[in-house]
Amino acid sequence: MSTLQPTLDATSAAAIPAPAAPSVSAKTWIAVIGATLGAFMAVLNIQIVNASLADIQGAISAGIDDGGWISTSYLIAEIVVIPLSGWLAQVFSIRIYLLTNAILFLVLSAACALAHDLSQMIVLRAIQGFTGGVLIPMAFTLIITQLPRGKQPVGLALFALSATFAPAIGPTIGGYLTENFGWQYIFYVNLVPGAIMVGMLWYALEAKPMKLSLLREGDWAGIITMAIGLSALQTVLEEGNKDDWFGSPFIVKLSVIAAVALTAFLIIELTVKKPLLNLRLLVRRNFGFGMLANFLLGIALYGSVFILPQYLSRIQGYNAEQIGMVLAWTGLPQLLLIPLVPRLMQRFDARIIIGIGFVLFAASNFMNIYMTNDYAADQLLWPNVVRAIGQALVMAPLSAVATAGIEAENAGSASGLFNMMRNLGGAVGIAILQTVLTKREQYHSNVLMQSVSIFEQATRTRLEQLTQYFVNHGVLDQADAAHRAYVAISRIVQKQAYILAFSDTFYLLGMALIVALIAVLFLKKSGQTSAGGAH
Repeated sequence: MSTLQPTLDATSAAAIPAPAAPSVSAKTWIAVIGATLGAFMAVLNIQIVNASLADIQGAISAGIDDGGWISTSYLIAEIVVIPLSGWLAQVFSIRIYLLTNAILFLVLSAACALAHDLSQMIVLRAIQGFTGGVLIPMAFTLIITQLPRGKQPVGLALFALSATFAPAIGPTIGGYLTENFGWQYIFYVNLVPGAIMVGMLWYALEAKPMKLSLLREGDWAGIITMAIGLSALQTVLEEGNKDDWFGSPFIVKLSVIAAVALTAFLIIELTVKKPLLNLRLLVRRNFGFGMLANFLLGIALYGSVFILPQYLSRIQGYNAEQIGMVLAWTGLPQLLLIPLVPRLMQRFDARIIIGIGFVLFAASNFMNIYMTNDYAADQLLWPNVVRAIGQALVMAPLSAVATAGIEAENAGSASGLFNMMRNLGGAVGIAILQTVLTKREQYHSNVLMQSVSIFEQATRTRLEQLTQYFVNHGVLDQADAAHRAYVAISRIVQKQAYILAFSDTFYLLGMALIVALIAVLFLKKSGQTSAGGAH
């Protein structure tokens, strides 16, 4: 009998069904979907406006340099409020805080469409960024606090639509609306989905009392130093290349302010009893390396959305709608793939999925490092499709692995840090790419001009051909025709130098993603990063 007992115990244990995964109420799903719709709109609003910036600048009589503040003001406010949102949601309750900001976001969207001058637009965009910035981390927080572990991959896949699909599809929507209806409609387009979002949140979010007493206990020193530091840093990154970086006293002063304020913020957060953000989460292996990979993802994600329209506009002469149609291929495949990612996470180690995603995203950039004068929509199709597949595979699994095991009390800090880091990566990436593009164009131009020498027979022959071309097309003065030939040669050289410089920027983006892939190798397998399982 004793020899049979272990067998019987094992058989009995095998017969006991595994505990069912906790069910999720319809209300919870409606809240999550409503919140992720808000996050989608907030991220979309960055790229949709960038695609139409030239039209907006013309309509409100803003110069090219000053017009950049239409985007910069939104980004500064957004990056400041993201890490604040976890604490403010505790103070005012998630329902009141999220609904208030969702409604204000819609009101300010309509107000931006009615702005008459640059100063009005900058102020309205800053406040819109502050309200829109709330929607991003709050969606992430709801997913990792309201959904059980087994259902989080589905929620994170929804969130990935805002994080990676929205930046990709933004220029497509922005270009189409601007060319066919006018720039105001890039703001009006928020109203219908925004009303649906508000309705879903109003119905689904549970009413809880506010905790205004937390305002007295707030980490105000941390809040102030963080706000000053991030605002200064974001401004430096947005305006630095245009103002010649440290050749500008304005940029130097802001850089010092950012360095001092952010250093003070770090010291404060590591020493106070109740910090705004729990920075000690960064020493947790998965969260720390996940943050690094997420930062580099931000560089490549926002960097590629910045550099491709620049290339198509400057080199190929595409308008906003044509650029949007090219970039659509970086977005539409994601719409099909992202819903499948939770199933992949059930079957495979999430780290493998992330690694494959980063490899494909990097490969898509390396496919663009040998561009020529004829490299346009047709040639960009497959790199864009590969990029779309890579992006779709990265976001949800990376979020799941990085936040695995994060306690409910640390969810706000984790969400704020994770989303802030991706946006900060985007700002850093665009700043670096702007500078690299300028410097590499100068380098390639100098190299090419050495080959295009007046002492070279090929150059003299080409100048003679161009001079004759201008004479044949109505330029009567031989000297004027020769001058135009020189200018034409110079433009050809500059265009070729820019093409080479754009190729260099894609190489840089690819290398950033290789570093992200290395960071992924240091992630450890969490107890269960896929659907259905215990930690």
